[in-house]
Amino acid sequence: MGLSADEEDPTSPKEEEWPEVEKAEKLARGAALKWASGIFYRPEHLEGLGLYRIRELQRNSSIQSRIKSTVQSYLEGMSLGLEQLRSALAEVRHVRQALESARQELASSAESFQKLRPLREVALEHTQLGSVHRALPRLFSVHKLLSESFDLLQRRHLLEAHEGLMELEGLQDSILAQLHDHSLLSPSCLASVQSYFGGLQELNEALAQHLWHLVAHGIQLMLEDPALFVSAVRIVEREEGIDSTLLQRSRESGFLPPGRPKGWRQKFFQVIQDTIVAAHFQTAPSEAQGRPISRHLASLQSSILAELCLVKDLMVQCCPSHYRILSAFTDMYHQGLARHLHHILAQDLDKQEIFAVLQWVLRVYPSAEMMAHPSLLPEVDISALGLLLPADTVDYLEDTYVVKVQASVAEWMQKILEMEFDEWFSETEPESDYQGCFQTSLPIIVMKMLDENIRVASLISDTLVQKVHSMAQVELEAFLGSLTEALVEYDRKHHQEPSASKCHVPYLLSAINNCLALSASISALCPEGPSPSEPRKMPSSLNAALEKAQKKACRLLLDAMLEELQPLFAQLPSRQWLSDPQIMCKICEVIDPHAKAFCRARKPFSTYLLSDAEHLVMSQYVKALLQKKIVCRNAQERNQTGRRMLQDASQLRELFCSLGLEESDQSLKVIVDLQELISLKDPAMLGLEVLGFVTKYPDVSDDHISMLLEVRGDVSKEIRNNVLEIMVQNPQVLPENHQPVFSNILVPAPELPYCLGKPKCA
Repeated sequence: MGLSADEEDPTSPKEEEWPEVEKAEKLARGAALKWASGIFYRPEHLEGLGLYRIRELQRNSSIQSRIKSTVQSYLEGMSLGLEQLRSALAEVRHVRQALESARQELASSAESFQKLRPLREVALEHTQLGSVHRALPRLFSVHKLLSESFDLLQRRHLLEAHEGLMELEGLQDSILAQLHDHSLLSPSCLASVQSYFGGLQELNEALAQHLWHLVAHGIQLMLEDPALFVSAVRIVEREEGIDSTLLQRSRESGFLPPGRPKGWRQKFFQVIQDTIVAAHFQTAPSEAQGRPISRHLASLQSSILAELCLVKDLMVQCCPSHYRILSAFTDMYHQGLARHLHHILAQDLDKQEIFAVLQWVLRVYPSAEMMAHPSLLPEVDISALGLLLPADTVDYLEDTYVVKVQASVAEWMQKILEMEFDEWFSETEPESDYQGCFQTSLPIIVMKMLDENIRVASLISDTLVQKVHSMAQVELEAFLGSLTEALVEYDRKHHQEPSASKCHVPYLLSAINNCLALSASISALCPEGPSPSEPRKMPSSLNAALEKAQKKACRLLLDAMLEELQPLFAQLPSRQWLSDPQIMCKICEVIDPHAKAFCRARKPFSTYLLSDAEHLVMSQYVKALLQKKIVCRNAQERNQTGRRMLQDASQLRELFCSLGLEESDQSLKVIVDLQELISLKDPAMLGLEVLGFVTKYPDVSDDHISMLLEVRGDVSKEIRNNVLEIMVQNPQVLPENHQPVFSNILVPAPELPYCLGKPKCA
């Protein structure tokens, strides 16, 4: 089958203009070929070829009919549209011609319109005159209305007087608005209008004066005539409504009448606040009145609570709900009190006045006695008001209060100590407790005073209690230091004039017992532990001051006993001492009354004193022995010295056992051990004996041993050197908690040989 000329020519116009047609045709042919090959794949299917041909011809005919119908409809629409466009074009040309004719006619009549300007001005003047004519009756009644309004105001008909004021102000504002709208409101016109309404400002001020007078006496009116207060509130609300309306109009017209907005609602609350300040917070306690701050604050509490109850019960019903009048009064009182308290605190207050302010601010004001009173609940929420005084101000006041209390406590303690010091020189012994222990009223007075200050501080706050606790500890520590100095001074005066202090020992014992009583009571001044079950811990410095005072009193007691013992110990050792036991009997006679007096001290100090007394006697005995006052001349004297030492140790041991000191707690065994070294028969065995002695008493020195060996009188230089060499080769280490025996016993320095010249001594 051959191709047509168009199909053979690759550059035919048809392909150049519609390349998509060829592509579509190829796709259609390909699809048709694929369909036909699927249908007529088998020979038996060719029998239905005619039917398929007829069906496809009918289908093509239907498609062509629809295409022709669509094209026909499209052509008819295009024809109708073109017809309408031609009609519109004709009408536009007609309108253009009519407008051109009208323009020409208006241009020819321009001069005629200029002649109508006077008529327009006359019409405007006629309109203004008509407005004035309509307002004439009201204008003529201005002075009468002013007079009537003043008369109503004098008769306290406030609402009626305010109605007249509103009518007059409305008329004035209307005239001014019209002048403003016609651009005629010049300063001269404004002055003329205000001059005509000259009494209006006076009426406004008079009404405002009556109004604010009623508001200022609102609390009193609640009891006398609440209707007047209600009238005042209604007038304020009227003015607020007028202000709101005129402000809204001014946004549209740009005109706001003079004197607007009045802001009377704001003035209402300002008058109440000024009244509250003048009534309660204008004056503060003065020095001429003795500054009774506590009474002043109590008066404020009573008056403020009474007024708030009246506001809650009566005034709330007389004011609109959005006034929140009770909250407003509460805030005003709160702010006024805060400023008033700062004014009070600017003065130089003493500790009682500071306490009164703190207690009132922290305890009374937020309590059920005032702002949390049942009559004010639940409307008044004290937590929403905040603190009357800032936290740093409260802290400063507490610190100032503690400083002033501390000065007072220090002065008072000094006076108590002076009285106690004078009492020590009394001729009568101090009183005894149920156990027979000496005591005075000093600890009771001191602790009662400190406890009273802590109890007073607990009425304020926990932080103040802690600060007073710390202050009490500091002052008690200082007091104990002064007590120690007083004990030293007391002992000095006693030695200067013993007859002036006949009860020297009893009062020293009472000082020890007083310190014990203070120690038992000091726990109340110490901070609590992490848990309630843990005991309170005394500060180390306070404990040290307490121990220092106790030890000083004990030391003075032992010194008093030692003072009597020293003349007797000065006789030891001696030839008379070897043969006469009376010296030790006299020593025991001196020890016995002193040791029995120690029992008038409370435990454990009675035991401490007895133990220290025993240790002191032992030390003095050993010290006297090492003075080398006697040197044994032979074995008989060494044996005699040893027996005397054993008898003395036994006599002293029995004495202290009878006084209540257990033998296991005594140190007199040192005397027994020393006598063994002195009475040892074979000097060659001294090295072994000394080694055992040093092991038992590791604080003994070679000087002590040297002096002891000299007392024997039979120790050669070689044996002495061997003994000392053994000590050097076997150094001792002091065990923990070792009770010193020889450390506090000083031996005399060896005497230097007499020299004629340095070369001889070299």
